[in-house]
Amino acid sequence: MSPLGPIGPISQDWAFMEDTKIRTAVVGAGKMGSIHAKVYSQLPDSQLVAVVDADKARAAQLAEKYGCVAYTDCKEILDKVDAVTIATPTTTHLELAKLFLYNRIPVLVEKPLASSVREGRKIVSLARRYDTVVAVGHSERCNPVAQAVKRLDIEPKFIEAQRVSPYPFRSTDVGVVLDIMIHDIDIILSLARSKIKRVDAVGVTVIQGGEDICNARIVFDNGCIANITASRLALKTERRVRVFSREAYVNVDYLKKSGIVIKTDPNKNVVDMIKEWRGRNDFNPVAVNWPDLLHIEQLEIDDKEPIRLEQEAFLRAVKDRSCEPEVSAEEGLAALRCAQKILRAVKKHKWD
Repeated sequence: MSPLGPIGPISQDWAFMEDTKIRTAVVGAGKMGSIHAKVYSQLPDSQLVAVVDADKARAAQLAEKYGCVAYTDCKEILDKVDAVTIATPTTTHLELAKLFLYNRIPVLVEKPLASSVREGRKIVSLARRYDTVVAVGHSERCNPVAQAVKRLDIEPKFIEAQRVSPYPFRSTDVGVVLDIMIHDIDIILSLARSKIKRVDAVGVTVIQGGEDICNARIVFDNGCIANITASRLALKTERRVRVFSREAYVNVDYLKKSGIVIKTDPNKNVVDMIKEWRGRNDFNPVAVNWPDLLHIEQLEIDDKEPIRLEQEAFLRAVKDRSCEPEVSAEEGLAALRCAQKILRAVKKHKWD
């Protein structure tokens, strides 16, 4: 028997699930927990059986909405579930993940993986020790916009990301780096595919607790450079990313689920033409509109729900261990390590 409860049903052979729905549960009945519960209730491979929250009334309200049972203690569901989403404050992730992993119950942990690299390493270690799936809820990786950029298979030289929004009045147990910037950190790491060489950053706390605004510059070993800005004190919400590479320039808007790509090859003649024009005495720059000269393509973007894609990948990994979740525990830890480097740089860079 584990120190946190009896070994649950997950220790048995997963083959029985090939034609059986996976019994799912959501821990945390807040905003993200509500979204996870809704999607689990809709997926054909999932049977949402439980919602757990320390607030009994809130758990009951969400459970009633999606036709499952409400609990206030995670130990009560250990023998009732096959997979769990943890959508609670970041500071609780380790203890909750520990409980389920000791009982060999796969978990999808909302981002960030943990509140520190040390705690994140413990979760990864437990996942390996108990040979149990851990996915991390970096849902922006599943955003159709991010998926479309990934399909381009380009080698970025410079990446610029901006993620700003008005004050959320939630998730304030951590600063803006671990709250929202970590989404872009995860995506940038997946695009750069290189070790981090150097990080510089500046941030400031305006209200209380952690930083509310931060700008970071990440230099990778392969020469790629990323510049990230995150703020939860903006007047409006914006989530944009620009990617520069030899193969193409990409500009995407996560909120509008739209983007453009300007590829190098179809525009080589434009560059040659401009070089020729500039060498002529009769060239009139006022008469030329740069965008009109370019071959600009609209990025092909699917209309799919990121959380749905994230959960589908998680449940595939639960059923078939040869499959990987969209964001693994190791990748979640890598994002956390990068975030910690940024936070250390913020502390070094004093705000006058």
